[in-house]
Amino acid sequence: MNGYRKGAAAEYRAMRLLETLGYYVIRAAGSHGVFDLAAFGPHDVRAISVKAGGKYCSAVEREQLELVVVPANVSKEIWRFKDRVKDPLIERL
Repeated sequence: MNGYRKGAAAEYRAMRLLETLGYYVIRAAGSHGVFDLAAFGPHDVRAISVKAGGKYCSAVEREQLELVVVPANVSKEIWRFKDRVKDPLIERL
């Protein structure tokens, strides 16, 4: 599986997890923005960058995520799906 397909699969996996928690999720497919998913819940919004496999967020990516200004009820998160691990590692910025 190439890198794009692996990343897209991880994004869809994250979407399914969030939808089971009651979020309405939008995937920013094809965009080159800092966030891959926006998840809207009844009381909060989550802006999520998804990483697949052993990939980490680079220093440049992390800085871009941290510089984005969001309202108080929006959390900025990095979700890492490691190979053969069911649940993502979630880091809130």
